[in-house]
Amino acid sequence: MPLFLRFCLVPCFLALGFGATARPEMVIVRTTAPPVLDGKLDDEAWAKSKLSLGEWLTYNPVRGDKLAQKTEVWCTYDQKALYFAFRCLDPEAGKVKTSISRRDQIFRDDWVGLSLDAMFTGQTSYDMFVNPNGIQADILTNSASGEDVSPDWVWESAGRQTEQGYEVEARLPLESIRFKSGAEVKMGLLFWRRVSRLGSSASWPAIQSGKSVFECHATAVFDDLTQPRALELIPSLTYSYNRDVESPGVWNTESEPDAGITVKYGLTSSIAAEATLNPDFSQVESDAFQVEVNQRYPIFFSEKRPFFMEGMSIFSLAGITGDGNMTASVHTRRIVDPLWGVKLTGTVGRVSFGTLSAADESPGRELEDGSVNPFLDKRRYYNIGRALYSLGKGTYIGGFLADTELGNEFNRVAGSDVSLRVGEHQSIGGTFLGSTSRSDAGERKSGISGQMTYGYSSDRINAYTQVEHYDEDFQMDTAFYRRTGVSTGWAFFGYNIDPDKKKYPWIRQITPLIFTRYGHDRIEGGHESIVVTGANFRFTRQGFLRIDWSTGKEPWAGRVYDTGGFRIFGNAQFTRWLNGSAFFFSGDGIFYDREDPYQGKQLNYEAGVTFQPTSRISQNVAYSHVDFDRASTGAHIYSVNLINTRSTYQFNRHFSLRAIVQFDSSRHRILTDFLGAYEPVPGTVAYAGYGSLFNKQAWREDEWHSGEGNYLTTRRGFFFKVSYLQRF
Repeated sequence: MPLFLRFCLVPCFLALGFGATARPEMVIVRTTAPPVLDGKLDDEAWAKSKLSLGEWLTYNPVRGDKLAQKTEVWCTYDQKALYFAFRCLDPEAGKVKTSISRRDQIFRDDWVGLSLDAMFTGQTSYDMFVNPNGIQADILTNSASGEDVSPDWVWESAGRQTEQGYEVEARLPLESIRFKSGAEVKMGLLFWRRVSRLGSSASWPAIQSGKSVFECHATAVFDDLTQPRALELIPSLTYSYNRDVESPGVWNTESEPDAGITVKYGLTSSIAAEATLNPDFSQVESDAFQVEVNQRYPIFFSEKRPFFMEGMSIFSLAGITGDGNMTASVHTRRIVDPLWGVKLTGTVGRVSFGTLSAADESPGRELEDGSVNPFLDKRRYYNIGRALYSLGKGTYIGGFLADTELGNEFNRVAGSDVSLRVGEHQSIGGTFLGSTSRSDAGERKSGISGQMTYGYSSDRINAYTQVEHYDEDFQMDTAFYRRTGVSTGWAFFGYNIDPDKKKYPWIRQITPLIFTRYGHDRIEGGHESIVVTGANFRFTRQGFLRIDWSTGKEPWAGRVYDTGGFRIFGNAQFTRWLNGSAFFFSGDGIFYDREDPYQGKQLNYEAGVTFQPTSRISQNVAYSHVDFDRASTGAHIYSVNLINTRSTYQFNRHFSLRAIVQFDSSRHRILTDFLGAYEPVPGTVAYAGYGSLFNKQAWREDEWHSGEGNYLTTRRGFFFKVSYLQRF
């Protein structure tokens, strides 16, 4: 065991309370007549399967209040599936918010659902949600990475509104989850519900402060349950037609049909393999435009390709948070054009593991500027391995290996991580990584990185702190991180105040807060610091408001500059059909130029509106504006205006039409993107799309000049994709 883990674990094991409080236990009744999913709870299967639950208590935004809206739950099973039913009573049934939307787009609605720890390891849960119209959402929650909304698994649901509220039924096929077969199978189970107009979420059992959801699960017992070893085949066909302008009236045309196949197989009841050959890794969804002018760090774009979205939470490392230097240990957007990919994931006893291998053809492409590519026709190979040993609910030690190779180049990383629960309110996480790399010219370098995170969470107090270090020569080609050569530490403290409900019924919670960071940047040559003070406000109607003020210093190119300013942002569901958000910042900024950096003043404001006049129509408009002036002279340096719009019409839960229009003033660019989507189940889909790109440019002296002339069509394309999931 690495020394890093030895020093971390010895004091923590002494304080760990693995003998957790006894959890409720439910024996689930088997059915011989599976229910018909229609949203009506009149099936024979529900007659003897109602669960006797206690009070549902809120966990967001205020913890521990009794939910006035009563919820009744049924659960049963057979040899093929688990079945759930909910009757959600509401004395103001006419105010229930719902929609007919695409999967995973229901979180502003009322919803009800469950969290299922099928392996009963306290490390991963299948979280499922259904709105009153039966539209689904699902999240895979992992003890290391938290919630991941990207995976989709096959399950069925139905819902209907009633005079008393709404009713929901759900069917979860056993092929869609992993569990350990046996004469007696135990799973962790928790139910939750959201009342949109109140902005309140509640659960049974109660989600207690300072505890992970895994520690709060009840125990569900199933007799004689066997995991099917499903074989899945997903063949896919794609066709794309693209035209790019070369000169006025001259277009380059590319037409490309393609085919691929993905195979998934359950090797055992808890181990699955997945392989894909010549996959279609094209994105159906366009990335929203973001401000790219004067950015010190690269912009993070989330993964949207199915193969790299499913089952990836196993590769997350403990303590990797949004406030740290590293955002993701495995950022698969780096694998641009895969030829093939292979994944193996599973659990054996207390050990969970995952491997990922892929070949990326993008480094071997011809360069757009016509220069010689030293890696022409070569591929970059990715090999990643991960394992963790469960010590209890949400607690583990783990190991990580990664190797990338391109020609003579390689990058290899090895490390360990630990996630611990100390008592009821405290948590500790840590990661240690070491890397060694070789360039194409044969130059070698090595480096280490490490971080430790501590958290304390109770009903009143939330406190977190982290220290981290990155050597200048540390390199990790699989990860997304901002920089190297830095050592920093940060701390956060917030205190929750619950106002009197009778005097202030519309204010749910007020949280004064302070955040501070201090560090040393060895590459830029200076110390950095920031202090943020402010408050969060939570209201009814899912309302949120944040007001803060910050002051700090940041080194850049051998000098230290001022940072910080005043910021306010928030959002609210004003009515069932109107949601709005806004952001404002005014303060100091830096012009990040190596040759001529200087102190600046920055103004940034944003606004967004989502308009839903009916349950089938959704219109979203978001606007962003940035101004930057030179502080010493007041000279205006640049302005950026971004507009992102999305219009959706949902004919039913499976078929939708969507139109996106985006504008970026800094790049003089307009993008239009139109899509028809048919998505009956994950894996079986049909898409047809058309897109155009318009750039402001003029043809002069035998070349294009950006920012001049009129907006011209510079690219247009059409694509079609179809895939089909077949289970054996």
